[in-house]
Amino acid sequence: MTDVEAVLHRVAPDRSPESLARPRQGNYKETVVARYAEGRDLVVQLSDDPAATRVEAALLDAIDERTTVPVPTLVAHGRLAGRAYLVTERVDGEDLHERFVGLGPERRQDIARRFGEVLAELHEAFPFETAGPVSVDERGALDGGGQSVAAEFKAYAESALTALPEAFDDLRPALAAAVDPPPASRPPRLFPWDLRPGNALVADGRLVAVLDWGAPRATDPALSVAKTEHLVCRWYGTDTAPLLSAFRAGYDAVRPLPEVPVAYRLVAVTASAVDAQGVVTRPHYPERSGADAAAIHRDWLTEWLDGDAIE
Repeated sequence: MTDVEAVLHRVAPDRSPESLARPRQGNYKETVVARYAEGRDLVVQLSDDPAATRVEAALLDAIDERTTVPVPTLVAHGRLAGRAYLVTERVDGEDLHERFVGLGPERRQDIARRFGEVLAELHEAFPFETAGPVSVDERGALDGGGQSVAAEFKAYAESALTALPEAFDDLRPALAAAVDPPPASRPPRLFPWDLRPGNALVADGRLVAVLDWGAPRATDPALSVAKTEHLVCRWYGTDTAPLLSAFRAGYDAVRPLPEVPVAYRLVAVTASAVDAQGVVTRPHYPERSGADAAAIHRDWLTEWLDGDAIE
């Protein structure tokens, strides 16, 4: 019996899956979709980091309880054979990353507005006293990382700059000079750093699930705005201005939109340019890769450095 089969036997002992499939997965999780003849299908995620799995499970439950953000229903989480598992119900829908550019302009704006509402709801529902990686305390409550907002931003910025490959070397001095933390910041809120169409599902053009809540952080909400705006409104290279307007209107309908310093914009682009393996990420759809992808990221960074980016 495999680890996945053992988990399924533990959480659904009276049902046998008709099939097990391994979809595209993240950087550190093994993901398997179990389909059943009757009842809801399940998604099993296995990892070697029990603490991270516990945080993600607690966050999923809290999001479901405190907000209207659509997330998969948590079925179970725990440890088995030395590994951590998280089981959720499978949500029917299409990968928004693949569908986004094919939607009509008005529907894309509707999606951008919904992302704005989602982020604002998360900020309203999850205040923290300190910044940094989110953990679960002894009471089972979500807790900030114990740092100041400025220290968290500095650490996040330095990590992003360090990860840039040689193709960005000529931009490093200007970036390093421009990403100092601003003198004033807001109290930390939840930072879902990978909130983007690639981690969402749509059905009939509506957002029906936001996926992948791993490794959440707490920081100035303006940094979350900068990152999510970049991934939703600029990433695909189309309709940037109307998408930004829609996203901001969605956010502002829930809570006041914070002013975003250019330093945050630069760090958002920098952190999005390279994945956890140090590989340049692939913007647009169809995706651009290699030198073409690096050139797009460089253009975005240069626009913010030169003051030419669409605000």
